[in-house]
Amino acid sequence: MTFIRRRTLLGGSIGGLAVTTLASARARTDASPPPKEYIAAGTGTTLERAARPVSRNGYTRLTAGKGYPLIVRTDLSAARSGREDRRTGRASVVQLTDLHVLDAQSPVRFEWLHPLTGSAFRPQEALGTHGATQLVDRVNALRTGSFSDRAFDCVVTTGDSSDNHEKIELDWFLAVMSGGAITANTGARNSWEGVQSAGDRLYYLPETTAQDAYKEAGFPQIPGFFDRAMQPHRSAGLATKWYSVFGNHDDSIGGMMPSDSSVLADLYTGRFKFTGFANASGNTALRSAVAGATSAIPEHSRLPKSRWEVTADDRRAPFTPREFMAAHLDPTADGPGPHGHGFTLDALAQGIGYYAFSIAPGVTGIAMDSTNRAGFVQGSIGDAQFRWIQRTLEASSSRYYDSRGAEHRRDVTDSLFVLFSHHTSESMNNLLPAPDLLETRHSGTELVSMLQRYPNVIGWANGHSHKNKITPHRHSDPTRSFWEINTASHIDFPQHARILDICDNADGTLSLFTTLIESAAPYQAAYDDASPAALASLYRELSYNDIHHHVPTRMGSTADRNTELLLTNPLA
Repeated sequence: MTFIRRRTLLGGSIGGLAVTTLASARARTDASPPPKEYIAAGTGTTLERAARPVSRNGYTRLTAGKGYPLIVRTDLSAARSGREDRRTGRASVVQLTDLHVLDAQSPVRFEWLHPLTGSAFRPQEALGTHGATQLVDRVNALRTGSFSDRAFDCVVTTGDSSDNHEKIELDWFLAVMSGGAITANTGARNSWEGVQSAGDRLYYLPETTAQDAYKEAGFPQIPGFFDRAMQPHRSAGLATKWYSVFGNHDDSIGGMMPSDSSVLADLYTGRFKFTGFANASGNTALRSAVAGATSAIPEHSRLPKSRWEVTADDRRAPFTPREFMAAHLDPTADGPGPHGHGFTLDALAQGIGYYAFSIAPGVTGIAMDSTNRAGFVQGSIGDAQFRWIQRTLEASSSRYYDSRGAEHRRDVTDSLFVLFSHHTSESMNNLLPAPDLLETRHSGTELVSMLQRYPNVIGWANGHSHKNKITPHRHSDPTRSFWEINTASHIDFPQHARILDICDNADGTLSLFTTLIESAAPYQAAYDDASPAALASLYRELSYNDIHHHVPTRMGSTADRNTELLLTNPLA
């Protein structure tokens, strides 16, 4: 899928592509699609086609729709004609984020809260490993960036690789990424013990004719659904080296409670499913605490409160942050490498979940740990890490500015920097001190301000929000501006990942291309098809139709999807 950039095909300049140039303040959603020559260059990406609903009314199947247009964003630098003929690829990275590999039968899940918070239960969650393996297949099939003419230099997954902080979820995630067999089942060997098999109409009950809240919305009956979900399947594993970043679901129980919560840890491996308190006032208080609800409480689940017995399973034990790193360091998880996928034995000993790595010659990645060991969903950066990021940037920046605005120059070899984290700058506002280290925490606003002191920073990729959003961080000195690229999750629709191509236009500007990709699963498959690709197709379809968690704004505008982000080359 090499990017075709000959003048004879493209009409002489980027303008010949019929793409739209805009600044964020003028973002439109009616841009013309690229011509056929350009689409051919993006085969297998959302430049070529993207999932769309067959119907706009009620439950719908999906089909192949038109690809998203390429949007040239000039918020930070002007676009100069003829750059596609001068362009040289510097690096190509694939960002995966928020896979939320999930044990849907865990005793410690709060599904009964899903009318208030949609992420508590998703109708597609039993098929998560199938969706993830098909995403890996897509990356392997693409192999190269659409614009850089480079084989992928690496894959970076920006957190929430697990959903419920369980060791079995981590095992499945590592098998997805590095290759191996997966049986997405815990507890009883041959029967499903999740809320979807208990007859409660609050949940999608795919195998029965009984009406539930989902079938009333048009969801299909699918006999044999759980038998197919529990069948062993394999991931080919990535063919490209990959790196891992902490997310709050990888750091804390349920994505918000400290991992040393011993009472909940015991419940994970026990034989009683938590479905709410037997005491009605306890349920009301918990719902209020989780969702901030002071109005009417939704219909109570008919499941027996705190008395539903399931098959105990020690594999469900929650892992600690150090165990998360140690699992990556196990040789059985090496796959295409590197060993540890960014984590090292020294970092493990110190409990340090951040690191720097070489993406390509002259391009360095910084993997940040934006989680807070104190718990809660939002993140921040600890002071030791904050200062380490500054030192790392200074070591490969011949020009930078201190906190007072004074310029400094050093005789060092420059590198361009791309940062990766789970949390966005907007969601780094949890400044509570971590229980194991009483240090100052830094917000996303502070981090942006610090990064703008280093002209070599060109991009920051992250997840957490489950939506596509691209933000320019402007500075009065154009060389100190950079782009923040937020990508949707792969559990909720639209289930996107992103290719990041860094290109030098040889005219004093850089282009950072952001191309969205979907999994290799077909847009539609027969409901009785037991193949992994068909189950991944159903995973996508159910996520689109989720009655509590379908949020169209997660798609972002066209200016947040397939883009060319222009910026001044700080090294020119």
